[in-house]
Amino acid sequence: MSEWWTYRLEDFLLFSPRVYWRMFELANAAFWPLHLLTLAAGLAIVLLVLLQPRRQGLWIALALAALFAFVGWSLLWSRYAVINWAIAYVAPAFGLQALLLVFGAARGGLAFDRRDLAGRFGLLIAVVGLVVYPLLPPLFGRPWANAEVFGIAPDPTAIATIGVLLAASGRLVPLLLAIPLLWLLLSGLTLHAMGDPQAWLPFLAAGATVAALTLRRIAR
Repeated sequence: MSEWWTYRLEDFLLFSPRVYWRMFELANAAFWPLHLLTLAAGLAIVLLVLLQPRRQGLWIALALAALFAFVGWSLLWSRYAVINWAIAYVAPAFGLQALLLVFGAARGGLAFDRRDLAGRFGLLIAVVGLVVYPLLPPLFGRPWANAEVFGIAPDPTAIATIGVLLAASGRLVPLLLAIPLLWLLLSGLTLHAMGDPQAWLPFLAAGATVAALTLRRIAR
């Protein structure tokens, strides 16, 4: 029997890259054209943050909560957990994120009003999750059918949510950032174990978030 330290990360994979990307292809086929609605919701969220209308925090948080809950159920629980049993323990975290967003908005502890450098950088990160992520498949030699779309797939949903939260103020913001950040680390490790060149994107998004928070703390 091999010692545990002789194992590599890819030895713990329970699925092949083909099965992984096929999961997104099947989800896209099942939910189309819902993608148009989720993308429109994401763009509306960014627009609301920019315009800062009254009570925008409540509607932004409710929209993000609904999308997190949907992704956690429709993709993580119903599809990803089928090929990776460990995801059954991760999917409820997306439901918890949805509850925290609703709680923060309902208690008035969440306002999307930051206009510092980190806040503006956050909105740029959000646009990456919304616009850039669905365009990636051809760049990595994959068909459009397995594109990852905000509100349907977890990575762009987490990235866009992190970006919007960087433009928010309130006591719950650090807590609300934790679950999306942890997901990006897990996703990056999974892609790295598969040998997928896209692995650097979740890591880059997580690193950029930590850098933005560090700059904000230094600027205080």
